[in-house]
Amino acid sequence: LCLTLSLTYVASQLPLFDSSPRLLASPSDSALAKAVYPLLRWDTFHFLHIAQDGYVYEYEWAFFPGAPFVMRTCGEVLRRLSGSEQASVAHLLAGGGLASLLCETVTTLYDLTLHYFGSPAIAYLTCLLSLLPSSPVTLRFSAYTEPFFTYFSYRGMLCCARTEWLHATLFFAVASTFRANGLMLAGYVIWGMVVEPLLERARVSPVQILKSCILTCVVFTPFVYHQYNAYRAFCLDVSASNLSPWCASRLPLVYGYVQAKYWNSGFLLYWTPSQAPNILLAAPVLATLFAFCSLHLKTCTLPYVRSWPPLTGRPRPHPAPHAKSPFLTNTAVIPHALHALALALILLFAAHTQITLRQAAALPTTYWAAAWLVAEHPRAGRCWVTWSVVWGAVSVVLWAVFLPPA
Repeated sequence: LCLTLSLTYVASQLPLFDSSPRLLASPSDSALAKAVYPLLRWDTFHFLHIAQDGYVYEYEWAFFPGAPFVMRTCGEVLRRLSGSEQASVAHLLAGGGLASLLCETVTTLYDLTLHYFGSPAIAYLTCLLSLLPSSPVTLRFSAYTEPFFTYFSYRGMLCCARTEWLHATLFFAVASTFRANGLMLAGYVIWGMVVEPLLERARVSPVQILKSCILTCVVFTPFVYHQYNAYRAFCLDVSASNLSPWCASRLPLVYGYVQAKYWNSGFLLYWTPSQAPNILLAAPVLATLFAFCSLHLKTCTLPYVRSWPPLTGRPRPHPAPHAKSPFLTNTAVIPHALHALALALILLFAAHTQITLRQAAALPTTYWAAAWLVAEHPRAGRCWVTWSVVWGAVSVVLWAVFLPPA
């Protein structure tokens, strides 16, 4: 962490590709302001503006309110401690950065891995590899969505592993205030309460199904409320000439509209020759996830498929006996593999593919896959570690000088 932070500050002294951060700087800035301005890059500009003035422009509704709320709240605490009259840009940036440092993501990942695999060695290896993420700045100490989304996602996953469904739902709901893909986290609740018991031939009562539906709705609430606020701002009490096109849609959701209009997100829209380098940058992470998830699902789910329908007289299915890998035979990891595979497919085919470097860093499956390579395929494992170290350092420099990928 100290090395990453030091490299960020050293690289920030280089000429910036985009000089926007320097528009907010002045020679009279405080020491705090000079210290935190290197963290003002890319989406942090949007979070900062929302934290200061709320949602003003239509494109800002692509960003969820979690990160701006953290910046505003922690910035206010720093303002009071400093005795200032109002929270400055430096207070907001420092508040968000300090809050990200408080997220105990690594220890939560250790507990989650230990719960699933029962091996302190595997848990320790996984945590060591998580210290080499593909996007160190955004995951560790920047006022971004990743530190908070990752922490609350991991906490919810750990609660699901312990069958603490209400606590898991609350953590997932908080995670959904940071990123739209938090909706996918509801799948862990549905899997644990309904799907897994059915696969294990246990009886699932209608009350259990109803509870899972209610908890799923709770996870969806932040997303729905965000869309409702946008609809109220752009579609109610607005003249027909100023009405935004998405207001007349059958399902008026601002999120999909702004992603398509301002970021050109959609199926294969990013697959152009000019974007090939960005897609290739994400290839190591995507290839590792696809390999691990496909092998894991093949090993763990085929026995269930072959034994369907679940007749009472049949024995319970087990992973293929020839597969001895603890990473590939753990059926408890099935929902994680499904989640990672689904997200990887979306990122590859329907998003700016390079954001895989940020979003995959928030998946425990990424580090389980890396641990699988290191433990069982040493040559591939060495390649992963080498790439993680080299790319991690390069990405810090690119971030500091305001160069893509973002």
